[in-house]
Amino acid sequence: MKPTVLVVTTSCWFPTARLAVALANAGCAVQAVCPPGHPITKTTVVKHTFVYRGLAPLKSIRSAITATNPDLLVSGDDLATSHLHGLYEQNSSAGKSGAAICALIERSLGAPENFAMIDDRASFMQVSQQAGVRVPQTAVISDFAELDRWAAQLGFPLVLKANGTSGGDGVRVVHNSGEAHRALGVLQAPPLLARAVKRALFDRDTTLLRPSLLRRTSAVTAQSFISGTEATSAVACWKGEVLASLHFAVLQKGHFAGHATVLRRMAHPEMAATAETMVRRLQLSGLHGFDFMLENDSQRAYLIEINPRATQVGHLSFGSGQDLPGALIASLRGTTPNPAPKVTDNEVIALFPQEWLRDPASPFLRSGYHDVPWDQPELLRACVQKAGGQRVNKWVHYFRPSN
Repeated sequence: MKPTVLVVTTSCWFPTARLAVALANAGCAVQAVCPPGHPITKTTVVKHTFVYRGLAPLKSIRSAITATNPDLLVSGDDLATSHLHGLYEQNSSAGKSGAAICALIERSLGAPENFAMIDDRASFMQVSQQAGVRVPQTAVISDFAELDRWAAQLGFPLVLKANGTSGGDGVRVVHNSGEAHRALGVLQAPPLLARAVKRALFDRDTTLLRPSLLRRTSAVTAQSFISGTEATSAVACWKGEVLASLHFAVLQKGHFAGHATVLRRMAHPEMAATAETMVRRLQLSGLHGFDFMLENDSQRAYLIEINPRATQVGHLSFGSGQDLPGALIASLRGTTPNPAPKVTDNEVIALFPQEWLRDPASPFLRSGYHDVPWDQPELLRACVQKAGGQRVNKWVHYFRPSN
């Protein structure tokens, strides 16, 4: 009998749909709790979805768990992971009635005693440094005076980051005191209600409504700036052991602090060792990512943050030891991994639709492997139609590989 995986996501992020397909191909039944209209509903593999409600997030996730009785949870974004951590805490004090949900979350994400440090950027950087990992200097910034003291110690530029954000939304690189003060004010402030309502109405994303209505501020950290190339690792792990991993250098981004749109696959021993160290130290299970800066000249890898969920490259397979969904589901079932076929020999990966949306004439769409979901025509059609009103048939004719 196939194990059941419940994908939990709070935003309409296209790569989560790609991950659902990869999980199904790895031999499991996939269900999802997601916002209405999520791209995952356009796949052929997810038979039932449950509505994620931003104003009652834990209740909506708990209801989906009760209805599906899954063997494993997979988080599609940082907020979903935070909700699952909160659900664990809520049920850990519920006695026997909450034991099953707690056991499921622990099996899916790892050791619960480490959830708090995963959710807090400063705590994660501190435990990373204690584990012997190379990290930039990091401090929690509570006010302008503290920011000025930190800037005087390290100098500019500085990187300011807000907790509970992802995709570059809560990151600012500042070059002087004026920029730093303005950025701190913006990053600490609750989301504007108008922005939260707009996102809820037009993007069907209610994640900002609750913090906006509650006037919830964000903790902000400052990191020393590392001049170099951004890089990322994605891992599947089980009880503190890395099962499979992928490592990439970032070639192109949607915007300065945004998601990568083009990546180059590579081997980097320090990145791999760092990922293994942190997976072991935090006793992680499931799908996770780690972001790095590769210092200019030396190429030393500085760990800058954890992505405690599946990342946008998690569906890609490059054979044995490099098929994350296949390795994870095999471990869940207690079987030997049977990796999916290698998607390409090309080391350059142009992510769809990210790079196409950034620049429809990008040379990477031709020179690299363009990761288009040809096997999911409805998902592809919905994405293209939503993206800009171009005629689907014309676009497909232009980009479909000749063989």
